[in-house]
Amino acid sequence: MTSTESAEGPGLAERLERMRAGIADAARRADREPDDLTLIVVTKFHPASLVRELSALGVRDVGENRHQEAQAKAEELSDLDLRWHFVGQLQTKKARQAARYAHAIHSIDRERLVDALADGDREIDAFVQINLTDDPGRGGAAPDEIEALAERVLESPTLRLRGVMAVAPIEEEPARAFARLRGYSDRVRTLAPNATAISAGMTHDYAEAIAEGATHLRIGTAITGKRPEHG
Repeated sequence: MTSTESAEGPGLAERLERMRAGIADAARRADREPDDLTLIVVTKFHPASLVRELSALGVRDVGENRHQEAQAKAEELSDLDLRWHFVGQLQTKKARQAARYAHAIHSIDRERLVDALADGDREIDAFVQINLTDDPGRGGAAPDEIEALAERVLESPTLRLRGVMAVAPIEEEPARAFARLRGYSDRVRTLAPNATAISAGMTHDYAEAIAEGATHLRIGTAITGKRPEHG
């Protein structure tokens, strides 16, 4: 470990512990068990060395937003027991490559992406991403596309439908947005009763997400610290 890593180590451990404690408190307030929640640490723009430190602190679930960065980190850290969650927008042409390292893809938002991922040779956990805004330019499928997209995932030989994913709109109260997502989750479960997972909640709104049933939390800077400068 370099001197820089040694200096950062205690800070990283403290931030991680603080977040774990906050999640546990929010779970208890919602009459839920903290152990039922999966903390995914999003390490976008941070080096693989930080992910290695996180692994030493007991983190197993790591999230990435960009395919090229995710692919490089997964290869460099292949000696670690990590589960890689792809949480950003995935280009269809990159789907086959992502399927080689991703254990879960949280951004399934169109049928063409499902079809591209179907060519893989390993099972991947799939979350249907839903757009909680009226802006079609935002990531996620429109609410009226949920059932068709979920059915396409269920037909895929390589995808295992786990549930739904969404990002709360900045302009809306998170609790209201996540309550709506919970309703969409109920719709998916009518097609796939085992698809009970809800990927929702980030640094600023994880407590509201937990209160509305989130099972997978995507937390970045509150744990990893400020993102390094990048080009």
